[in-house]
Amino acid sequence: MTTATHTATLTDTSLRSILTVAFFGVALLFAASMAGSETIHNAAHDVRHAAGFPCH
Repeated sequence: MTTATHTATLTDTSLRSILTVAFFGVALLFAASMAGSETIHNAAHDVRHAAGFPCH
């Protein structure tokens, strides 16, 4: 009988995925907060209030 051990490590692929998602999240928040369209800005503003983030 043999026993195999498995060690979980953070690979380059998962680190790249985390950084990619974080970048797109920040870009989305920036685009929504700086949008020229009143509809997009107001929607983002309402979501910030609903989530409990102060913005005033």
